Formats: sequence, structure tokens, C-alpha cells
Amino acid sequence: MMNWIVEPWPWYVAGPLIALTMFLLLYIGKQFGMSSNLRTACAAVGGGRVADFFRFDWRAQRWNLIVVVGAVIGGFLASAYLSTNTVEINPELTQKLETQYNIKSAGEAYLPPELFGNEVLTKPFNLAILLIGGLFVGFGARYAGGCTSGHAISGLSNLQVPSLIAVIGFFIGGLVMIHFVYPILF
Repeated sequence: MMNWIVEPWPWYVAGPLIALTMFLLLYIGKQFGMSSNLRTACAAVGGGRVADFFRFDWRAQRWNLIVVVGAVIGGFLASAYLSTNTVEINPELTQKLETQYNIKSAGEAYLPPELFGNEVLTKPFNLAILLIGGLFVGFGARYAGGCTSGHAISGLSNLQVPSLIAVIGFFIGGLVMIHFVYPILF
């Protein structure tokens, strides 16, 4: 009976639900995006005393902070109770991950411990990659005026040309990273 919530939903169900959510947000005059919540959170804890960028009425964005809290709680509940924490991937990719990148748990664990385990965080190189990557992601989201979810879901739903340009940039950046930068670093 619970299979409908445990299994991935097909595109023809999930897509219209996302579209309905976007329509409702547009109807009530709200915009969706996760990175804007960082600004709201900084304003809520007094960031406006340090920088003018954080000096605004953050209470008007409380609903968006609730979305983030819901996403965190929902992600935890789904991971802990509704998932086997495995993912089916192409056997050729599993073989490549095992032979080229020494990731033995590919296809067995949703978050392979070779990449996401606690022992990975004890290596200075990995910490540096995470910190530098986090700075790039944060700077990029701010410079682009939003994150991937904001531009790809909300911006494209509003037919905003800057969001289309940002999404194309995100896609190109991801391709360059995975095909050129990642093999050099790892």
C-alpha cells in the first residue's frame, strides 16, 4: 500500500504537481528558490547590522524558511523511513566507478561511503574541496540571482530569459566539471 510513496513518481505525476505548486505560488505572488533563504536566515539573525544587503523585512519571507525546514525534515524522513538508500544505476557506470574511481559501493548505497563517509572529512584535501566548492556554489548562486531550483523551476515557469541563461550556464558548468575538472582532481 505504501509503494506509491516509496517508489519514485513518474514524470507525468511529479511534473504536474510541480507545475501546480508553481501556479499557486505565482497566484499568491510568491517566488520559489532555496538560495534566497540564506539571505533571509542571515537577516533573521541580525545580518543587517553588518551589511545593508541583509537589511530588509525578513518576516515577509518566513513562509520560504518554512519550506526549507520542511525540505530538511522531509528529506530526513524519506531517507530514514521511506527509502532503502540504494539507487539503481547503469551496470556500465557501476563498473566504471569501481575501476576508475575505486568506489566499490556504487549501486549499493545511495550515498557511497567512499565519497560521503565521516572518514572522508578527516582528509585536508577533501575538506578544502568542500570549502572551495561551497564558496563557488554560494557565490555563483548569489551572482546568478538564484540557485538551480529557483531558476530552473520558478524562473522558467515565469518565462524569465535570465533564468534560461542561468540554467544553460548551470548545465554547461556541470558538464565541464564532470568531464574535465573532476578527472583532474580525483
